[in-house]
Amino acid sequence: MPERIAKRLYRFPALRLERVPEWMRLRFSDTQRHFTLWVLAGIACGLTAVAYHEAIELLFDWVLALSAKVGGEMAILILVAAPTIGGLLSGIISTKIEPQVAGGGITQIKARYYLNFGFFRLREAFWRFISSALAVGSGMAMGPEGPTLHMCAAVASKIGQVFGLAKQRVQAMVPVGMGAGMAAAFNTPLAAMFFVFEELLGDVSTKSLFGILVAVVLSAIVERTLLGEHALFTLGLPAFETSWWMLLCIPLGIVCAAFGTFFVRSLLALRLKAKDEKLIPLWLRPALAGLIIGLTGVLVLLLTGHHGVFSIGYKDLSQVLNGHLVSPTIILLLLVGKVFAYIVAATANTSGGIFAPVLFIGGMLGALVGICGQMLGLGYMNDVVGAMALIGMGCFFAAVIRCPFTSFMIVFEMTRNYTIMLPLMVGNVLAYMLAVRWHPLSLYDSMLIQDKITLKRMPSYQGEQDWHNLPVKAIMTFDVTTLSGALDAADNLARIMKAGHKHHAYPIIGENDQLLGVMTHAELERLKGEGSIAPLCEKLGKHHLVAISSETSIRDVARILVTEDVLQAPIVSPTDKTRVLGIVTLHDIARQQNAISESIGRD
Repeated sequence: MPERIAKRLYRFPALRLERVPEWMRLRFSDTQRHFTLWVLAGIACGLTAVAYHEAIELLFDWVLALSAKVGGEMAILILVAAPTIGGLLSGIISTKIEPQVAGGGITQIKARYYLNFGFFRLREAFWRFISSALAVGSGMAMGPEGPTLHMCAAVASKIGQVFGLAKQRVQAMVPVGMGAGMAAAFNTPLAAMFFVFEELLGDVSTKSLFGILVAVVLSAIVERTLLGEHALFTLGLPAFETSWWMLLCIPLGIVCAAFGTFFVRSLLALRLKAKDEKLIPLWLRPALAGLIIGLTGVLVLLLTGHHGVFSIGYKDLSQVLNGHLVSPTIILLLLVGKVFAYIVAATANTSGGIFAPVLFIGGMLGALVGICGQMLGLGYMNDVVGAMALIGMGCFFAAVIRCPFTSFMIVFEMTRNYTIMLPLMVGNVLAYMLAVRWHPLSLYDSMLIQDKITLKRMPSYQGEQDWHNLPVKAIMTFDVTTLSGALDAADNLARIMKAGHKHHAYPIIGENDQLLGVMTHAELERLKGEGSIAPLCEKLGKHHLVAISSETSIRDVARILVTEDVLQAPIVSPTDKTRVLGIVTLHDIARQQNAISESIGRD
């Protein structure tokens, strides 16, 4: 239904910008026409985000009210059955109706923005609304923010398509919708702008800044008009003066970086293992995840009396932030339960976001560090424990999401407490730097790699020349055909023919998946013709290996390929030169240049 309506509007001539009468073109400039679209996107995204969040709250409040009404064993049954049923319905939608609504939503935005010039279908937003509201509203331990951004990016993109914008301008509408969605989701307009630039665009472009600003402001106005002028968390903490307890931000930053690295690696490892699992159908996995989450949440509820493992969990987090919940046992159980429940939900590719769980976990980590300080006799009250929980939210966000500016700005806007900004910034920067050192690739980029998505087409909205300076990992091919150094040429050629993946050259891999060298297809054929039965590792002695770090700029890669007179080179990890991440060819770079040229069009 939403798609059919959009197509009818698109066919209506008066709405196409290129069909606007000449007298109107004289009256309205290009900027004024696009300003109108930014206004429409901001209002539409604000309404979408508010409706979505209200749907989640209504559904989850109904589940809690029903369980409280029946009481006893039936209450436990309802709390277990609700996320199971919600997961089942969500899984059916994401596998049978609209596959793009599975997962968190941010990876879908990045893939569409870079690969497909930001072209979304409106049905993605519609089914994402239904699927994610059912999952999160029924009690699945996920957040609403990622799906909100996905829906709003799709809405903004469709507005650009309906009004006949060129590819370049449709792509530019995606960060507009993404920023508007986050502003309405958190009531944090400044953090929304930082997140778009840090996560999606990679730098601050004056072209995109104005449109995002307009949409973010209008979306926040819509949200505050409908839901009231309020911060996401209402805090009763005092205004803090600079004190020695603020030095705890240093160990807290280290703890958040270490636990964040463990969290990300565990999530990625289990997610990869789940992708290889064929026994459980994809549509059934969210239901099984919901059953496990329901049992986990009920167990934590019986032990602590708190529902924090279920759904978003902001009510329990708010108690911790205000210093009203300082029991280390309860906080630890909520922490462990939420970590386990979210990883289970994410591994099942359930429709829901990561922001709320990350903030919840960070708040609990910060509170635990604050309580440890009390136990060591530092002599501060429970309000400092709440302040440490605030700092922990930002630190863990920086360690997992890898957006340090967004992390401290989002905490400030959600709580409106300025007096802890200094330790918050110190802890965030420390957590971010350590997390990057321990796990260089960000969570979203790691997920894209696992999904074998290569971001070959750079955003032309950033400018024709900027893409040369981007890291080569943005255009490299992740799905690499490798050869075994322990086999001879004939056996390797047989494997290539069986897989049907013939290329000009192939990386040679030894024991423990270590890169040994590169060999062309012609060289393999020559060795086979000579009757060589020696393993390839013995034939690489005279080969000069050209391996390139994934962080090397595209400009430098092109220079290296030309200088070394090779058509391709393996891409290796910056921290392990023997670990192959992908491969890049001169054709990839030429294809990128052609994509940029094709994207330039008239509005």
